[in-house]
Amino acid sequence: MVKGLYTAYTGMVQQQKRMDVITNNLANSDTNGFKKEGATSVSFSDVYAAKIKDESEFFLNRRIGTMHMGTKIGETYTNFSQGPIEVTDNNYDFALDGQGFFQVSYTNKAGETSTKFTRDGSFTLTQEGYLVTDDGDFVLGENGPIQLDLNLEAKVDTLGNIYQDGQRIDQLALADFADYNYLSHYGENFFDLVEGGTMQPATCKVVQGVLEASNINVVEEMVNMIAIQRNYESNQKAIQSIDETLEKAVNEVGRL
Repeated sequence: MVKGLYTAYTGMVQQQKRMDVITNNLANSDTNGFKKEGATSVSFSDVYAAKIKDESEFFLNRRIGTMHMGTKIGETYTNFSQGPIEVTDNNYDFALDGQGFFQVSYTNKAGETSTKFTRDGSFTLTQEGYLVTDDGDFVLGENGPIQLDLNLEAKVDTLGNIYQDGQRIDQLALADFADYNYLSHYGENFFDLVEGGTMQPATCKVVQGVLEASNINVVEEMVNMIAIQRNYESNQKAIQSIDETLEKAVNEVGRL
Protein backbone atom coordinates (compact mmCIF):
# COMPACT_ATOMS: atom_id res chain seq x y z
CA MET A 1 0.00 0.00 0.00
CA VAL A 2 1.20 3.53 -0.77
CA LYS A 3 1.84 5.13 2.60
CA GLY A 4 0.39 8.48 1.56
CA LEU A 5 -2.95 6.89 0.77
CA TYR A 6 -3.13 5.28 4.19
CA THR A 7 -2.08 8.47 6.01
CA ALA A 8 -4.71 10.56 4.21
CA TYR A 9 -7.35 7.90 4.82
CA THR A 10 -6.71 7.87 8.58
CA GLY A 11 -7.02 11.66 8.56
CA MET A 12 -10.43 11.43 6.88
CA VAL A 13 -11.64 8.87 9.41
CA GLN A 14 -10.53 11.12 12.28
CA GLN A 15 -12.30 14.17 10.83
CA GLN A 16 -15.49 12.13 10.38
CA LYS A 17 -15.37 11.16 14.06
CA ARG A 18 -14.90 14.80 15.08
CA MET A 19 -17.81 15.79 12.84
CA ASP A 20 -20.06 13.21 14.53
CA VAL A 21 -19.21 14.62 17.96
CA ILE A 22 -19.85 18.23 16.91
CA THR A 23 -23.13 17.26 15.25
CA ASN A 24 -24.28 15.69 18.52
CA ASN A 25 -23.25 18.84 20.41
CA LEU A 26 -25.26 21.07 18.09
CA ALA A 27 -28.27 18.74 18.31
CA ASN A 28 -28.22 19.18 22.10
CA SER A 29 -27.51 22.91 22.22
CA ASP A 30 -31.00 23.44 23.70
CA THR A 31 -30.88 20.46 26.08
CA ASN A 32 -30.88 21.55 29.73
CA GLY A 33 -27.68 20.64 31.54
CA PHE A 34 -26.02 19.09 28.48
CA LYS A 35 -22.23 18.98 28.57
CA LYS A 36 -20.10 19.52 25.49
CA GLU A 37 -18.09 16.60 24.14
CA GLY A 38 -14.89 16.58 22.13
CA ALA A 39 -12.66 14.04 20.39
CA THR A 40 -8.89 13.70 20.55
CA SER A 41 -6.42 12.50 17.92
CA VAL A 42 -3.54 10.13 18.55
CA SER A 43 -0.61 9.58 16.19
CA PHE A 44 0.42 6.08 15.27
CA SER A 45 3.93 5.32 16.47
CA ASP A 46 6.62 6.26 13.95
CA VAL A 47 8.41 3.29 12.39
CA TYR A 48 11.81 2.97 10.82
CA ALA A 49 12.13 2.87 7.06
CA ALA A 50 14.79 0.44 5.90
CA LYS A 51 16.78 -0.45 2.83
CA ILE A 52 16.36 -4.07 1.77
CA LYS A 53 18.19 -6.11 -0.86
CA ASP A 54 20.61 -3.24 -1.51
CA GLU A 55 23.88 -4.44 -3.12
CA SER A 56 25.75 -1.37 -1.88
CA GLU A 57 24.90 -2.36 1.68
CA PHE A 58 25.90 -6.03 1.15
CA PHE A 59 22.20 -6.95 1.13
CA LEU A 60 21.87 -5.92 4.78
CA ASN A 61 18.68 -4.25 5.99
CA ARG A 62 19.70 -0.80 7.19
CA ARG A 63 17.44 1.76 8.85
CA ILE A 64 17.41 5.06 6.99
CA GLY A 65 14.94 7.11 9.07
CA THR A 66 11.46 7.17 10.49
CA MET A 67 8.08 7.37 8.76
CA HIS A 68 4.90 8.83 10.25
CA MET A 69 2.03 6.34 9.94
CA GLY A 70 -0.90 8.77 10.18
CA THR A 71 -3.44 9.38 12.92
CA LYS A 72 -6.01 7.36 14.80
CA ILE A 73 -9.07 8.21 16.87
CA GLY A 74 -8.26 8.94 20.50
CA GLU A 75 -10.67 9.40 23.38
CA THR A 76 -13.96 11.26 23.50
CA TYR A 77 -13.98 13.66 26.44
CA THR A 78 -16.64 15.75 28.18
CA ASN A 79 -16.36 19.43 29.11
CA PHE A 80 -18.06 19.75 32.51
CA SER A 81 -17.94 23.55 32.70
CA GLN A 82 -21.13 25.15 33.97
CA GLY A 83 -23.65 26.38 31.43
CA PRO A 84 -25.51 29.70 31.63
CA ILE A 85 -28.32 30.02 34.18
CA GLU A 86 -31.73 30.94 32.77
CA VAL A 87 -34.62 32.24 34.91
CA THR A 88 -37.91 30.35 34.48
CA ASP A 89 -39.76 31.27 37.71
CA ASN A 90 -41.06 27.69 37.72
CA ASN A 91 -41.24 26.47 41.33
CA TYR A 92 -39.90 23.03 40.38
CA ASP A 93 -37.04 24.14 38.16
CA PHE A 94 -33.61 23.96 39.81
CA ALA A 95 -30.02 24.66 38.88
CA LEU A 96 -26.77 23.77 40.63
CA ASP A 97 -24.28 26.59 41.17
CA GLY A 98 -20.93 24.82 41.36
CA GLN A 99 -19.85 21.21 41.03
CA GLY A 100 -22.41 18.53 41.67
CA PHE A 101 -25.28 16.50 40.22
CA PHE A 102 -28.89 15.62 40.98
CA GLN A 103 -29.52 11.92 41.58
CA VAL A 104 -32.32 10.28 39.60
CA SER A 105 -33.84 6.80 39.77
CA TYR A 106 -33.85 5.68 36.14
CA THR A 107 -35.80 2.67 34.84
CA ASN A 108 -34.89 1.30 31.39
CA LYS A 109 -37.14 -0.52 28.93
CA ALA A 110 -36.24 -3.87 30.52
CA GLY A 111 -37.56 -2.66 33.89
CA GLU A 112 -34.09 -2.40 35.43
CA THR A 113 -33.63 0.51 37.86
CA SER A 114 -30.36 2.31 38.50
CA THR A 115 -29.17 5.67 39.78
CA LYS A 116 -28.17 8.24 37.18
CA PHE A 117 -26.68 11.69 37.65
CA THR A 118 -27.73 14.85 35.85
CA ARG A 119 -27.41 18.63 35.83
CA ASP A 120 -30.87 19.01 34.29
CA GLY A 121 -33.13 20.31 37.06
CA SER A 122 -36.34 20.61 35.02
CA PHE A 123 -38.71 18.73 37.36
CA THR A 124 -42.44 18.41 37.86
CA LEU A 125 -44.92 16.71 40.20
CA THR A 126 -46.96 13.62 39.41
CA GLN A 127 -50.61 13.25 40.47
CA GLU A 128 -49.30 11.41 43.55
CA GLY A 129 -46.97 14.29 44.41
CA TYR A 130 -43.71 12.64 43.39
CA LEU A 131 -40.97 14.90 42.07
CA VAL A 132 -39.93 13.57 38.65
CA THR A 133 -37.91 14.54 35.58
CA ASP A 134 -39.52 15.50 32.29
CA ASP A 135 -39.31 11.82 31.30
CA GLY A 136 -41.03 10.67 34.49
CA ASP A 137 -37.99 9.35 36.40
CA PHE A 138 -38.04 9.83 40.17
CA VAL A 139 -35.82 12.53 41.65
CA LEU A 140 -34.09 11.12 44.72
CA GLY A 141 -33.98 12.59 48.20
CA GLU A 142 -32.54 11.40 51.50
CA ASN A 143 -34.57 8.18 51.59
CA GLY A 144 -35.54 7.60 47.98
CA PRO A 145 -38.12 9.29 45.71
CA ILE A 146 -39.30 12.69 46.94
CA GLN A 147 -43.04 13.02 47.58
CA LEU A 148 -44.68 16.38 48.29
CA ASP A 149 -48.13 17.72 49.11
CA LEU A 150 -49.76 18.96 45.92
CA ASN A 151 -51.76 21.56 47.85
CA LEU A 152 -48.76 23.28 49.42
CA GLU A 153 -46.07 25.44 47.83
CA ALA A 154 -42.53 24.07 48.05
CA LYS A 155 -39.49 26.15 48.96
CA VAL A 156 -35.94 24.90 48.53
CA ASP A 157 -32.88 26.43 50.19
CA THR A 158 -29.33 26.48 48.82
CA LEU A 159 -28.52 23.17 50.53
CA GLY A 160 -31.40 21.42 48.78
CA ASN A 161 -33.68 21.22 51.84
CA ILE A 162 -37.34 21.19 50.77
CA TYR A 163 -39.93 22.97 52.93
CA GLN A 164 -43.71 23.03 52.79
CA ASP A 165 -45.80 25.09 55.19
CA GLY A 166 -42.64 25.83 57.17
CA GLN A 167 -41.86 22.12 57.70
CA ARG A 168 -38.80 20.40 56.31
CA ILE A 169 -40.07 17.58 54.08
CA ASP A 170 -36.94 16.18 52.44
CA GLN A 171 -33.61 17.13 50.89
CA LEU A 172 -32.46 16.78 47.30
CA ALA A 173 -29.84 14.04 47.03
CA LEU A 174 -26.80 15.70 45.47
CA ALA A 175 -23.54 14.03 44.54
CA ASP A 176 -20.11 14.97 43.29
CA PHE A 177 -17.12 12.90 42.20
CA ALA A 178 -13.42 12.88 42.91
CA ASP A 179 -12.57 12.33 39.24
CA TYR A 180 -14.98 13.16 36.41
CA ASN A 181 -13.05 10.83 34.10
CA TYR A 182 -15.06 8.03 35.71
CA LEU A 183 -18.34 9.51 34.44
CA SER A 184 -19.77 8.31 31.14
CA HIS A 185 -22.60 9.87 29.13
CA TYR A 186 -25.93 8.07 29.21
CA GLY A 187 -28.59 9.39 26.86
CA GLU A 188 -28.84 13.14 26.38
CA ASN A 189 -27.99 14.51 29.81
CA PHE A 190 -27.56 11.60 32.23
CA PHE A 191 -24.24 10.26 33.48
CA ASP A 192 -23.18 6.88 34.84
CA LEU A 193 -20.45 6.32 37.39
CA VAL A 194 -18.19 3.60 36.00
CA GLU A 195 -16.17 1.11 38.02
CA GLY A 196 -13.36 2.76 39.93
CA GLY A 197 -15.12 6.10 40.40
CA THR A 198 -15.58 7.63 43.84
CA MET A 199 -18.69 9.58 44.86
CA GLN A 200 -18.38 12.38 47.41
CA PRO A 201 -20.65 15.07 48.93
CA ALA A 202 -21.46 17.97 46.62
CA THR A 203 -20.48 21.51 47.57
CA CYS A 204 -22.72 23.25 45.02
CA LYS A 205 -25.65 25.50 45.88
CA VAL A 206 -29.22 24.80 44.77
CA VAL A 207 -31.04 27.67 43.06
CA GLN A 208 -34.83 27.49 42.66
CA GLY A 209 -36.80 28.89 39.72
CA VAL A 210 -33.94 28.67 37.22
CA LEU A 211 -32.38 26.10 34.87
CA GLU A 212 -28.84 25.47 33.70
CA ALA A 213 -28.68 25.58 29.92
CA SER A 214 -26.30 23.61 27.72
CA ASN A 215 -22.68 24.76 27.79
CA ILE A 216 -22.55 24.54 23.98
CA ASN A 217 -21.37 27.66 22.14
CA VAL A 218 -23.16 27.29 18.81
CA VAL A 219 -20.94 29.80 16.97
CA GLU A 220 -17.78 28.05 18.17
CA GLU A 221 -19.12 24.65 17.12
CA MET A 222 -20.02 25.97 13.66
CA VAL A 223 -16.50 27.37 13.23
CA ASN A 224 -15.03 24.01 14.26
CA MET A 225 -17.35 22.27 11.80
CA ILE A 226 -16.05 24.41 8.93
CA ALA A 227 -12.44 23.64 9.93
CA ILE A 228 -13.21 19.92 10.01
CA GLN A 229 -14.78 20.05 6.54
CA ARG A 230 -11.68 21.77 5.15
CA ASN A 231 -9.35 19.22 6.79
CA TYR A 232 -11.45 16.39 5.37
CA GLU A 233 -11.32 17.92 1.89
CA SER A 234 -7.53 18.36 2.16
CA ASN A 235 -7.07 14.65 2.88
CA GLN A 236 -9.48 13.83 0.08
CA LYS A 237 -7.48 15.92 -2.39
CA ALA A 238 -4.27 14.23 -1.24
CA ILE A 239 -5.78 10.83 -2.08
CA GLN A 240 -6.93 12.08 -5.49
CA SER A 241 -3.46 13.48 -6.21
CA ILE A 242 -1.75 10.21 -5.26
CA ASP A 243 -4.27 8.26 -7.33
CA GLU A 244 -3.56 10.41 -10.39
CA THR A 245 0.18 9.96 -9.90
CA LEU A 246 -0.20 6.19 -9.70
CA GLU A 247 -2.35 6.20 -12.82
CA LYS A 248 0.35 8.05 -14.75
CA ALA A 249 2.99 5.69 -13.40
CA VAL A 250 1.06 2.68 -14.62
CA ASN A 251 -0.19 3.99 -17.96
CA GLU A 252 2.67 6.26 -19.08
CA VAL A 253 5.91 5.46 -17.29
CA GLY A 254 5.23 1.75 -17.66
CA ARG A 255 5.39 2.10 -21.47
CA LEU A 256 9.00 3.22 -21.45
